[in-house]
Amino acid sequence: MQPEMQKAIILAENINGFIKFVQNQRTLNNFRIDNNKLLQINYLVEEYKFQIVADELIRINQFDWNEKYTLYLVNQFQQGITIIDEYVKNNYNELFIVTARLHTLINLCNSFSKIAS
Repeated sequence: MQPEMQKAIILAENINGFIKFVQNQRTLNNFRIDNNKLLQINYLVEEYKFQIVADELIRINQFDWNEKYTLYLVNQFQQGITIIDEYVKNNYNELFIVTARLHTLINLCNSFSKIAS
């Protein structure tokens, strides 16, 4: 398996983990996190179709490396994660718990920009 394929699958697994993390935080009713702001993140996740992107990344990189489609999906995901990152930075006091996962996702996306160059 090529390293690029592995990176794409790792990114997809982390996207799935982020989606589950946001959903679990909403159901925990943590008193430090504003549920409305988590709901907004959840809406952004749905709007940018993170689940579909993750599923497609896994599907197309399971057996063969498709650079063009993978980079397209990573760019689509990066648009959504940039908006979520900005929202979390503006509401850091309530959403600080999300920053570690965002940092991981952003760094994984940035590793693909080195391939495109």
